[in-house]
Amino acid sequence: MTDASPRPRRSLLYLPAINERAIEKARTLPADILAFDLEDSISPEKKDEARAHLVAQLVQGGFGDREILVRVNGADTPWGMTDLAAVAEMEVHGVLLPKVEAARDVTAAIAALGNSHPIWCMMESPLAILRAEEIAGSSPLMRGFVMGLNDLGKDLGARMTPGREAFVTSLSMVLLAARARGLAAIDAVHMDLKDDIGLVEVCRQGRDLGFDGKSLIHPKQLHAANSVFGPTEAEVADAKKIIEAHAAARAEGKEVVIVDGKLVEYLHVEEAEQLLALAAAIRAR
Repeated sequence: MTDASPRPRRSLLYLPAINERAIEKARTLPADILAFDLEDSISPEKKDEARAHLVAQLVQGGFGDREILVRVNGADTPWGMTDLAAVAEMEVHGVLLPKVEAARDVTAAIAALGNSHPIWCMMESPLAILRAEEIAGSSPLMRGFVMGLNDLGKDLGARMTPGREAFVTSLSMVLLAARARGLAAIDAVHMDLKDDIGLVEVCRQGRDLGFDGKSLIHPKQLHAANSVFGPTEAEVADAKKIIEAHAAARAEGKEVVIVDGKLVEYLHVEEAEQLLALAAAIRAR
C-alpha cells in the first residue's frame, strides 16, 4: 500500500547512474522522485561501473527528502541479479523493475532482495497491461507503476500522436489497477525535448486521467510536470471553501451544501482534504 502521509510524486526524473554531473545537479533540482537508472541508459560494458558509481553517490548522499528509486536491469539479463543484490544493501526508497509481465516477476525480485525494499514496476508491454491487476496485488511491498510507452508502442505497432490516442486504454487500465490497490501511478516520458507545448499537453492529459505525476528525461521538463500535477492556488482556495462550507452545514444539521452552484457531499470534502494535504507537503518540500 502507499505511504499513510501524502508524498508529492509530480515528477520522476531518470538519471543515468554513471553520469556524475547529472547526479550532482540532481541534488539541487525540484524533482519529487529521482530514479537512478542501471538499465536503458547504461551500455553493457558500463553496467558494473555504473552500479559501483551509484553505490558511492548514495553513500555521499545530499538528496534531501526526494524519493529515491533504482531501476535495475531485468532478471533475464546478465546484470539483473547482481543489481538486486547490490540494491538490497542500498538505502533507497524502492526498486523499479523493468519488463514486468506477471506477479511472479515481482515476487522473484522481492525474494532476491530479501524482502528489503518496496517495489515499483515499469508497465511497458501488452502482457503487463493485461495483467496490471495481478501485478498490482502481487505483494504488500508494491508501491507503484511507471508507464513505459516507447516499448509498449513498439510491441503494439502504435504511433505516438499528440493526443496519444493509441495508448489511452493502456494508461487507463494501469491506473485502474493501481488505484484498486492504493498504488501510485506515474505517466510515461515525453521524448521530444524541444516540444515544450506538447509536454504541457500530455502532462495535462495524464493529470486529467488521474496520474500522480510524469516521468522525465531532462531537468528542463521539471517545471511543466510540477506545475501541472501540483494543486493550483485556485484549487487550494476552492478546497478550503468546500471544507468550511460543509462544516458549517453540518453544524446546522445538514449533510449536503451548495458551493458556487455545485452540490457538495462528504466525498468532495475528502477530496478537498487530500488536495490540501498534498499542497502542504509540496510547500514543506
